[in-house]
Amino acid sequence: MTDSQSSATEEHRFPCPACGADMRFDPTSGALMCDHCGHREEAVDEDQAAPAITELDYEAALRAQLPEAEMEETRVLQCDSCGAQVEFDEHDHATECPFCATPIVTDTGTHRHIKPKGLVPFALKEEQARDAMNEWLGKLWFAPGGLQQYARKGRRMQGIYVPYWTYDADTKSRYTGMRGVYYYVTQTVMRDGKPEQRRVRKIAWTPVKGRVARWFDDVLVLASRSLPKKYTDGLQPWNLTGLEPYAPHFLAGFRAEGYQVELAEGFEEAKGIMEAQIRRDVRFDIGGDQQKIASLSTDMSDITFKHILLPVWLAAYKYKGKSYRFVVNGQSGKVQGERPWSAWKIAFAVVLGLIVAGAVGYAVAMSQ
Repeated sequence: MTDSQSSATEEHRFPCPACGADMRFDPTSGALMCDHCGHREEAVDEDQAAPAITELDYEAALRAQLPEAEMEETRVLQCDSCGAQVEFDEHDHATECPFCATPIVTDTGTHRHIKPKGLVPFALKEEQARDAMNEWLGKLWFAPGGLQQYARKGRRMQGIYVPYWTYDADTKSRYTGMRGVYYYVTQTVMRDGKPEQRRVRKIAWTPVKGRVARWFDDVLVLASRSLPKKYTDGLQPWNLTGLEPYAPHFLAGFRAEGYQVELAEGFEEAKGIMEAQIRRDVRFDIGGDQQKIASLSTDMSDITFKHILLPVWLAAYKYKGKSYRFVVNGQSGKVQGERPWSAWKIAFAVVLGLIVAGAVGYAVAMSQ
């Protein structure tokens, strides 16, 4: 497929029929709301419901043989500071990267990619996400008080749909290994010049081989590089039963990030997740008290995937020349972020600890 065959850039703007201002998707009601005049309308016409979520063939995608309807072209900007690729519409000309708070100027570049098949809509409003973030900040020991105050009074949080891949596969594995079973023997040892009997545990190893099979459904892999993976992984678990078929109205008032991890690269991570589970299956199948896996060979078939978007509220603050980023799971409210430290709070705690230790030592000395 060539770029000339690709679809036009899709806009996610929904003008209010009452006043013309842009409407946004409201997580609480599931409707489109106009903040300017208060007009509200249902987001989905029952006669125009989005198609059901279906899986796509992995091998066909690698051969660039997906149907044209599964591809799209969107206008994106790549941040030179953090590498994020965020979708923008033709009305945006200058903005700030939502991932690192770096000022950027947009261009008219486009990104051709596989369309999202589904998304988990935002369930939390911005106010709820900010409350969760402030509560998380308040529990951090040795965090700068100035940053906490700055965050509470800071600018609006950004609602971002973050890209993920999900993979399905049917696996059949063959293994060889050893099963260890505990047994006990009584030994006599000398202790203080006297013989003493004790019970000693030993292991009897038996060679084994076998087969295990498992169907993997929706193995989730982050397709973004814009935030440290430990933070986005920390937002799990996601409840994928809440997936809705992709529809543009869900993005009204939010931004969507383009994927940076390509399909094949994401599958390599998915295979690592699958192998870890297969090894647990093998150990269970071997049985006994201990297990050793000597060889493991896995065949995969019926590999499918889908591109989905998951909701994240993001705050990126520049405080005293340094960027701090906080992310909130837009479905559950779970918070992760960069850990700020206050040098003076740490120093004060150290001095206080020394004073307390000295006082305890003095009290012990005086009591002797």
